[in-house]
Amino acid sequence: MVRDPEPRPRLSRRAVLLAAGGLLAGCSRRPEAGEVRLRLATGPAGAVYRRIGGSLAAHISEQVPGATVTTVPSRASTDNIRMLRAGAVHLGLTSLDALISTDGRAPDGLSAVCRLYDSHLHLVVLADSAIDAFGDLKGRRVSLGARDSGTEFISLRVLGLGPVSADVRYLSQAESAAALRDGEIDAMFSLTGVPTPAITELAQRRPIRLIPLDAQADALFSAFPGPYAPATIPATAYAGVPATRTVAVPNVLLARDDLPADLVYAITDTIFTHTGTITSASRDEDGPAVPDAVPEAWQINVRTGIATASVPLHPGAAAWFRDHKR
Repeated sequence: MVRDPEPRPRLSRRAVLLAAGGLLAGCSRRPEAGEVRLRLATGPAGAVYRRIGGSLAAHISEQVPGATVTTVPSRASTDNIRMLRAGAVHLGLTSLDALISTDGRAPDGLSAVCRLYDSHLHLVVLADSAIDAFGDLKGRRVSLGARDSGTEFISLRVLGLGPVSADVRYLSQAESAAALRDGEIDAMFSLTGVPTPAITELAQRRPIRLIPLDAQADALFSAFPGPYAPATIPATAYAGVPATRTVAVPNVLLARDDLPADLVYAITDTIFTHTGTITSASRDEDGPAVPDAVPEAWQINVRTGIATASVPLHPGAAAWFRDHKR
């Protein structure tokens, strides 16, 4: 869905950055002339959001003259939406289902820069676990991800549709993987890219299994049409784990509506012009470039980037996609 901008004269990039410097909130000090400081909300430790968010921030800072993007760790999707609406950040990552309300609308004041990649819902247990199917979660200790995360959002939906009553815990991806490894929980949900660092590391330390979620995917499609699609976590994702049926959810990069259109145009151009570089030199916000750290970035392309469902594109992003029709 595209939200068309009002007709207006085309400004130079420098003029837009100068204007943006006086408009954007959340900066520790007033930017110097020509300098724009942006904050991008990412996710928790062990999550793909941290890696891809760090890489996006670095490349926008490198490619958009005068712009510096700082990453903000978060609990992920719902937390990022809250920070965006409060003006604490200017850009943020979120899963599409956490963004769209039951009436199909996105929150006021926010729009999409683009669709990035799809996350897959993982239900992970240790290989020797007595849990063989979704229904076996009843009464078990299960992590639903961090509070305000996309994992929590979809996990609560899935358990509610079951219905299955579990002994739920709220742990980040890294915390969930460590707790599962140490026997402190029996299973963990994770809505994330494939493969995801926390689960990859867990599989290297302890043999794991993924529980199929075919029926749960069908229930989600019926109850919440729009943001969900059937998917398979491939056998190549985690050592010794066969291909597993599940559900996928698109992830989008959001922007506040009050960001200048030409600035968002430049950000969109950076994302789609430098996809290969973003992929081959992904960065965790707390560390250096990591070669091939985020294979999900290979999903970023112009054809799917515009597909943000009922979430309108920011006028600057809409203009970029119009200028680059293929």
